[in-house]
Amino acid sequence: MGILERKEREKEEMRKRILDAAQKLFLENGFEKVSIRNIADAIEYSPATIYLYYKDKNELLYAIHQIGFNKMVGEFQTALQVEKPFDRLVEMGRRYVQFAFENPELFDLMFIMTAPMDALACKNDIWDEGKMAFNMLVTCVQDCIDTGVFKTQDADVASLMIWSSVHGYTALFLRKRLEMFEENRRKELMEGAFDLFVETIRRGL
Repeated sequence: MGILERKEREKEEMRKRILDAAQKLFLENGFEKVSIRNIADAIEYSPATIYLYYKDKNELLYAIHQIGFNKMVGEFQTALQVEKPFDRLVEMGRRYVQFAFENPELFDLMFIMTAPMDALACKNDIWDEGKMAFNMLVTCVQDCIDTGVFKTQDADVASLMIWSSVHGYTALFLRKRLEMFEENRRKELMEGAFDLFVETIRRGL
């Protein structure tokens, strides 16, 4: 292995070490409470070392947000094997909700916090991760249109409506806006809302 290859490998190893430490601290303490210095202390380097790899905390949060999307999209892959388009759509919805419940901090970073979008704005880039996930939904909705399950002809509009609806009550749950109900009732409400939504779009789109 040449010098350049070795240096590149060392850079990637350090980048991974930083990300691993940051993700661990963020998930344990919350994104707002962790600083670059905390991460540097965790890997026993100076904060200046972190800044060699990430311009600021937002850029680091964006990198972790990318990890979250890779994980979520990976969990969608099994759903994509479901044969019937509408059943496939429903399974994707269930996996979206399940991912949120099992990874609340990551979900918050991916879809609610502004830090990753602020990092993108600094680079004038588009949200590739969000676009990729949304396009998976659009493809599934288009299959529903093509097979006559949905009457609407605009897959983008239908997909945005479906995403925003499922995301909305999922976020309400995660943000503790359903705390006025008992725990068992909250679970019943979430399951019932999803089932009712599925039946509504089956009949109405």
